[in-house]
Amino acid sequence: MNKADNLAGAAGQSQSVPSSIDLLIVGGGVMGLWAAVKAERMGLKTLLVEANRIGQGASGGLIGALMAHMPDKWSDKKQFQFDALVALEGEVAELQAATGLSVGYRRCGRIIPLPKPHLRDIALRHQQDAKTNWAQAGHQYHWHVLDVPPVADYLSTQEMAGGFVYDTLAARMSPRLMGKALLGYLAAAKHVTVVEGMGVTALDMDRTQATLSDGQLVSFGHVIVSAGYQSFPLLQQSLKLSPAKPLGQPVKGQSALMKATIDPAVPVVFLGGLYVIPHDDGMVAVGSTSEEGFVEPFTTDAQLDPLIEKARQLVPALQNAEVIERWAGLRPKAIDRDPMVGAHPDYPRLIALTGGFKVGFGLAHRLADAALRVVEGGEMQLPHSFSLENHIAVAMKIS
Repeated sequence: MNKADNLAGAAGQSQSVPSSIDLLIVGGGVMGLWAAVKAERMGLKTLLVEANRIGQGASGGLIGALMAHMPDKWSDKKQFQFDALVALEGEVAELQAATGLSVGYRRCGRIIPLPKPHLRDIALRHQQDAKTNWAQAGHQYHWHVLDVPPVADYLSTQEMAGGFVYDTLAARMSPRLMGKALLGYLAAAKHVTVVEGMGVTALDMDRTQATLSDGQLVSFGHVIVSAGYQSFPLLQQSLKLSPAKPLGQPVKGQSALMKATIDPAVPVVFLGGLYVIPHDDGMVAVGSTSEEGFVEPFTTDAQLDPLIEKARQLVPALQNAEVIERWAGLRPKAIDRDPMVGAHPDYPRLIALTGGFKVGFGLAHRLADAALRVVEGGEMQLPHSFSLENHIAVAMKIS
């Protein structure tokens, strides 16, 4: 069973809902919170509404891995992600300074065990690719190929015939602490109102008016839809689309939190879909599944057990570690897999800010910047595959 950890405090709950605003943000996960923080800095009169509790969905999970794409076959998409991961360190420092709250961020690096000999040859090519592509402002990030792990006595080295990769770009943070810090920033906001327990049932883009779940009508200049997987039906309804395929779908993920004595400075571990993430509080996050078919979206089951067992075998310190929490939630996967951001060409005041699936925490701050540039009337400066227009084209099978 899940052990809910609600991120929200009292921010905005007692405030009345304004009837007219510059910007309406629908959804209080990491995407919507970053958009609200950026809107506050711009001085936009903003209302953020969350149907449940702030950060209750996928943004309230356990993992917090911040990992880049492979450094080969470079593209605008990989460049955007690299730049976002590097920039996040500065964003975190600014957020923590403003709130006095830690988000549990650390550029700890990542270890990837290579169980097959041929994987070493691939990794060696990536090592050279990283020298070219993983550099910014005089700082070089590496994809080292090693015979033994960079930290002694951390991993079991059995059956790692190809050795190990040590990636110095990867980082981690605590999803729940990030949500608390973003909400803490908004608690002192002058221009942003945050209201929980308030959803949006309909968007009338011809009148730029939203119907809230209690029947209130709110007029807006722009609206950003950042409600995770629940964004997809709302966008389709608002855009009056009837595509052959939906704009996106929820994907269930399961993970666990274990208590163990592991140095929080050690790298995270990634092996064949398994994440092992030591956090600052003596907890280690383990996950995650990716289930496109499921019956119980918010309940863990036996599919999580093999991941826990695999983590125990890989990391000796976890062999007898207590499982403190088992978590399940739904992540938003857009139809073309990439994040879904931007305005529809026929409805420029409606802006999507969702998708991201497994990379949302590493990109949310930069995707929010792009969405706010649309509000200002500027260009998003995003890879085309991220655009709402592209996702609609894929759904309509005309791309």
